[in-house]
Amino acid sequence: MSSISPDAAILKDQTMQTSFTLDRRNARIMGVCSGLSAKTGVDVLIVRIAVVLLTLFALGPVGVVAYLLAGWLAEG
Repeated sequence: MSSISPDAAILKDQTMQTSFTLDRRNARIMGVCSGLSAKTGVDVLIVRIAVVLLTLFALGPVGVVAYLLAGWLAEG
């Protein structure tokens, strides 16, 4: 007999499904930005512009490596 209410079970299922995944259907390079957009609900164009600006003006090569690692490690 389980002590978990049906609402708690539904919430647990929804949280388990919110892991970061790549969105290859809307991808330009690897699907990282479109996957991040789908997860956060922010428009994909804004996410792409933010990633480019952060890489150019703040992160430099670290941003490129982080992007590539996210694309390699994420579920696709």
